[in-house]
Amino acid sequence: MKTQLQQVKPGDIERRSFEIIAEELSAMGRVLPPDQAPVIMRAIHASADFDYAENLYFSPGALETGLQALKEGASIVTDTNMAFSGLSKPALAKLGGRALCFMADEDVAEQARRQGTTRAAVCMEKAAAQKEPLIVAIGNAPTALVRLCELIEEGRMAPRLVIGAPVGFVNVAESKEMLMRSNAPCIVARGRKGGSNIAAALCNALLYLAAGRSL
Repeated sequence: MKTQLQQVKPGDIERRSFEIIAEELSAMGRVLPPDQAPVIMRAIHASADFDYAENLYFSPGALETGLQALKEGASIVTDTNMAFSGLSKPALAKLGGRALCFMADEDVAEQARRQGTTRAAVCMEKAAAQKEPLIVAIGNAPTALVRLCELIEEGRMAPRLVIGAPVGFVNVAESKEMLMRSNAPCIVARGRKGGSNIAAALCNALLYLAAGRSL
């Protein structure tokens, strides 16, 4: 017996996806804060994981600070080329910002070898040398998040917002706890979950909100 699939026009797939997410959240009795709802729902949309309705942490004023930074032309630095690829470049460009990722840079690889550390950590040092206002989105490497927190504590870096969503098992939750204890405005996927797709989804949610689009 053939399975009958619901026919959905390509342009309607995203809209219907968000309708389903809203319906399932309602069935769970989960009411999202109105200002955070578009961001949380983007994370769920990117992962089909409703745990993000519970585990996303927003530091006080982080959402407003991030949106204002984007409206003022802040650029976004990612720790992976995958997250970089997932960013909405047109939306970012319209706001005057640019997307940056240093993982493939030869000087980063060489410095990482000399220091005996990860390229992701060195990427944060290169980001600290940038002169423009930055949002930093980390979706893979806890070493990047730890180094970023150290640079913030040392006064060498002051990102307008940090999205902390590394994924995995080694020092992942701990690096996020370090970020949440810092004074940096942040949005954090607590625990082990996260990933480059989540980091990109959270960035895109902010970009769309900054441009006046809810979802």
